[in-house]
Amino acid sequence: MAAKVTIPIAVLMRRRQVVQGRWSVPSWEVISVLPAEHLASRGATRELVRDGDDEAQYLWSGFALELHRDGAESYWFNLTGNNPSLYVLCHESPDGDIEPFLVTADHDQGTAGLEGDDRVFATSIPQEIYQTIERFIVDHYVPAAPKKRKRKNWMGDQNL
Repeated sequence: MAAKVTIPIAVLMRRRQVVQGRWSVPSWEVISVLPAEHLASRGATRELVRDGDDEAQYLWSGFALELHRDGAESYWFNLTGNNPSLYVLCHESPDGDIEPFLVTADHDQGTAGLEGDDRVFATSIPQEIYQTIERFIVDHYVPAAPKKRKRKNWMGDQNL
């Protein structure tokens, strides 16, 4: 397998209007990340998929999940953790609108987004994307050999 793998994906998000006192504010969540090879040729687009009274769903296409050899350890920790996830990083405008700009399987990159001004959403990994990540890890991740700690001789050369 190549040192870098690119998987075309799309992001499906839901926006709901939440009433807080006298104010109504938008609340966003990621519904799913979808394999989107058939949408890759269209480029980056935002489509309104569903528009109801209390919620709207948007499909953003034109994204790519990139797997890099140097991130294989982070992908491994993600997949072997309690809740394997893809992380969707989004920019938020002052009016509450959101636009995703990156999807990653790298937990460290997702955490770095939280430390900045970005909104980060975690979502489950679709089965075929999970299998691709798993194959990538098997091909590129070699765990470091465990090292046995050597005990220090606190007594030195003294015999007690």
